Amino acid sequence: MRHQGRITTWKDDKGFGFITPNGDGKQVFVHINAFSSRLRRPEGNERVTYQLTVDDKGRSQAKAVAFVGEHPTRPRAPGRSKSPLIFTAFFLIFVAGAAVSGRLSSTVLALYTIASIITFIAYALDKSAALRNQWRTRESTLHVLALLGGWPGALAAQRLLRHKSAKASFQTTFWITVVFNCGALGWLFSPSGTKALDAFLGAI
Repeated sequence: MRHQGRITTWKDDKGFGFITPNGDGKQVFVHINAFSSRLRRPEGNERVTYQLTVDDKGRSQAKAVAFVGEHPTRPRAPGRSKSPLIFTAFFLIFVAGAAVSGRLSSTVLALYTIASIITFIAYALDKSAALRNQWRTRESTLHVLALLGGWPGALAAQRLLRHKSAKASFQTTFWITVVFNCGALGWLFSPSGTKALDAFLGAI
């Protein structure tokens, strides 16, 4: 038997929340692993259907949770598209080519490489924490890493690890950081940007 209710409490950093059944009954605990589809993460206030079970201590718990109006499963899983990975590869090749040709400092290439590796690891640790219901990495931290040049690694992690690729609000902010970072990179190719970068590198 399937029940229907609304997610009235959701703690995304911990991966769980509570569903209030229709008719304002007793709240039901729900964990992220209980959702049938991983195409999106709940943000709160969504209507869902679910099966009702109890845990070892007799507490109400939801399983096989699906968002109302959405099929529990879809043919394509999140993060299947290869386009973001191709975009990432071409971007890094472009930066590497610019560094080799002398149009861009090799330090910039090193920055992107190191920041991407660190960011990929941060995503991997965050997904592991989400699956184990442990303390999560702040989304703001992931966005700062992306802004500082780690977005290629973030994009790779989103697709390869299927993490943070379905939450709309996160994706919006993420792509804003990508635009700002690419804008800053473009400025480094200008005379004023090159001069500022040389001055910075000379200072350190």
